[in-house]
Amino acid sequence: MNKKKIINDPVYGFITIHSELIFDIIDHPYFQRLRRIKQLGLTELVYPGAHHTRFHHAIGAMHLMKETLENLRTKGIEITDEEFESTLVAILLHDIGHGPFSHALETTLLTGIAHEWISHETIARLNHELDGKLEMSLSIFLGTYPKQFLTQLVSSQLDIDRLDYLKRDSFFTGVSEGTIGAERIIKMLNVKDDQLVVEEKGIYSIENFLSARRLMYWQVYLHKTSVSSEKMLISIIERAKYLTQKGKGLFSTKALKLFLANDYEKEDFVERPEILETFLNLDDYDIWGAIKVWSEHYDSILSRLCNMLLKRDLFKIEITQEPASEEEIAHMEEEIIKAYGVSSKGAKHFYSTGKLTNNAYLSNDKKIMILSKSDEVRDVVEAADLPNIKAMSKIVRKYYRCWPKDISL
Repeated sequence: MNKKKIINDPVYGFITIHSELIFDIIDHPYFQRLRRIKQLGLTELVYPGAHHTRFHHAIGAMHLMKETLENLRTKGIEITDEEFESTLVAILLHDIGHGPFSHALETTLLTGIAHEWISHETIARLNHELDGKLEMSLSIFLGTYPKQFLTQLVSSQLDIDRLDYLKRDSFFTGVSEGTIGAERIIKMLNVKDDQLVVEEKGIYSIENFLSARRLMYWQVYLHKTSVSSEKMLISIIERAKYLTQKGKGLFSTKALKLFLANDYEKEDFVERPEILETFLNLDDYDIWGAIKVWSEHYDSILSRLCNMLLKRDLFKIEITQEPASEEEIAHMEEEIIKAYGVSSKGAKHFYSTGKLTNNAYLSNDKKIMILSKSDEVRDVVEAADLPNIKAMSKIVRKYYRCWPKDISL
């Protein structure tokens, strides 16, 4: 088989597949599943163009990583051919553990198991299937490989993952404020004492990158309608889990039924390999198919929520500077009980309160380091004379409460 394929990407144009190993990984069912997982969950209910998938993102990130590694080599940074390929594999598989709707259901279908941990387990399984060819990729992914800058390219505050998703999400949503100069940033990357650094003349590109990230969080990732729809989806799955675990008959695919009926922990995944295998068969289509069937279920709470989401009759949402008080929450619950004739426990499926956090840059975590012309390395906040960067290192918190539109509060 000819494995020297070219992929036509709408963001970067033609992307070449670097090696036969990478072709085999892309061709694997675990990776092909990413075609059926939306990058931005339910954001398409706000921005109709946001239909791109984790598959798109992984391929794009691999392309940017290839450009980055080639650029570092031109600057005299030693990267062996094996390290080159292994780092491409690490970024290609960094999101392989995402479940349906990406982040939206991460704490609902599974409890206390992050997608990064699932990714690690999946890469380890692929490594076994491929006779140990991913050993170095796994080490880079985990941060145990001696060359730390390779891990920083995969996961840090200026990693290739972020460069792709900002550019890609901006493109597909049409939110131009998220546009970044990824190519310029890549050209400005360098390595000093095994740490990833940005050359001083690239500091304005970093300001733009951080600014774009903050704007994309408010306008896309934490858009109030996205938050509202995701809370509805979470309520649907929580109700479906409750009914399934109570022994009520509920339609679902085999993969979805396993995670509705059980609350698994990491130990279960380790001791029973078939659980991970089943999880890697789960995608957005399992959920949408079930929601369409559940919209006619006899349980009025489940069917009402499903019909509302299918018809885009989303919860009303208010964003405030202060959290909802106990009195406001009690009033919300009381009005829902009165309007829908449900119990206090049932009413909790129809409202949600919580906190939204936007941190463009955390100065205490994997800092973005600037390399000055005098060969000095400093945190971007210290190196910049730009007030915007200093402001973006502060965490912004807002609070939300959402409830059905047909209930007046």
